[in-house]
Amino acid sequence: MPLSPLRFRLLVASLLTVSFLGALDNTVVTTALATVAGQLGALEQMGWIVVGYTLASTVLLPVLGRLGDRIGPRAVFLASLAVFILASVGCGFARDFGWLIAARVVQGMSSAGLQLMSQTIVAKTTTPIQRPKYLAIIGAAFPIAILIGPVLGGLITDYWGWPWVFWVNVPVGLMALAFAIIAVPHLEPGEAERFDIAGSVALTIALVAVVLAVTWMGSRGPGSILALTAGILALVVFFVVELRTPAPIVPLRLFADRTIAAGTVVSAIVGVGLFSITAYLPTYFQMAYRTSATVSGLVPIATVFGMLVANLATGWLVSRTGHYRPYPIAGTAIGAAGLAVMALLPGGLPLWVPMTVMAVVGLGTGAFMSLIVAVVQSAAPTRDTGTITATVNLVRQVGSTVATAIIGALIGLGVAALLPGGLDAATLTPAVAHAAAPELQAQVAEIYHRVFAPIFAGLAVTYAIGVVAAALLPNRRLSDHPDPTMGGAVAVAVAVAVPEPEAA
Repeated sequence: MPLSPLRFRLLVASLLTVSFLGALDNTVVTTALATVAGQLGALEQMGWIVVGYTLASTVLLPVLGRLGDRIGPRAVFLASLAVFILASVGCGFARDFGWLIAARVVQGMSSAGLQLMSQTIVAKTTTPIQRPKYLAIIGAAFPIAILIGPVLGGLITDYWGWPWVFWVNVPVGLMALAFAIIAVPHLEPGEAERFDIAGSVALTIALVAVVLAVTWMGSRGPGSILALTAGILALVVFFVVELRTPAPIVPLRLFADRTIAAGTVVSAIVGVGLFSITAYLPTYFQMAYRTSATVSGLVPIATVFGMLVANLATGWLVSRTGHYRPYPIAGTAIGAAGLAVMALLPGGLPLWVPMTVMAVVGLGTGAFMSLIVAVVQSAAPTRDTGTITATVNLVRQVGSTVATAIIGALIGLGVAALLPGGLDAATLTPAVAHAAAPELQAQVAEIYHRVFAPIFAGLAVTYAIGVVAAALLPNRRLSDHPDPTMGGAVAVAVAVAVPEPEAA
């Protein structure tokens, strides 16, 4: 049955609501971490509240992508939303840390389904030229969640108690579920091929091992090396299986297409080049610029705001013209230039200077953040839409996780090596540094400048690699007609449901 214009608008509103719910859940929880872990008596294991969620959402991406292609994205989307609501209830009722981590793992698994199927459903209900605009709208949920999540999490924790950080998902989630049941259409699944169980198991083991290896990188003992060895072996097994199976969970044949190969590299730049450093920006500005915690938060806010503006603008522009190649080239070049400037900035400048530079980096990143997903989707066969969407997100997420751990280790080692006698890097907080004598404050600030400068330079090189990958994208125009392999019912639905961008 063709989608009416009203139903399509309901569909977009439903996907945006669910995407925002999934993105907000992660950012709201970060503010309450110390309170939650302290009340459950596991302060030393606090990081697992985030690691468990991230790990689960990462490893399930390829499995859910292939599952969506096989049984249809609507079923996976609705099931993920229902499980997410139940897991949120379980998190709030947690009475010990093991219970909470188990519920967070389930929540992370379902969150992967929400993120992935939202993008897949957009791809299957729009023409290629329309996807950038609607994926930009859906993608806006993430930067908005970063902007308001920590503040909202703090207010909920202070006035309602930490369980409501999770329970607040329930009424919103139930409303979104009712909305989605009405709005999300039935989309024909692909061929009923045998599911690639061996490839799924090998890839899951590889991803879990790699994430654990980088998570344990700074700790003593052989854990990190053993995990990395297991991850490499599992990856070898995975590639052998994928080359031999008739229906692989990650079709390696797709990467023979230049658009998909180059687009996947460009997508990874978002995670490796920007998401990885964002978490450390407040600490850098508190130490190097001697600001308060509140003021230091302005820099990531400016970065994310730039990302949000460029994300929406480029999605709208590409949906009007169909020409996409200039935006990832310009975006990666702007990001590289901005991070190079950050590496060269001298100490003692007003805070607005680096804040402006990082806003420019955000603008550059936003120019291709959601757009590149639409480009890669358009190059893949319709039967592999969920799979290729999962692969693009997987590369971005793994890149962010690995790069974040590496940057954290470099900061810790660099600061510890340069600190003068009498100061311990393990106990050096911004409060301790700000209470020290002015000469010592200046020395600590200079140390942080010296440690972060090569990190910014390295990230600038990462973006420069992105410029090369973006330049390799074919100079084509996104089609304004439905994919003929999409199927008759869906093709008619697209033509009726979605007005041309000029008439929207």
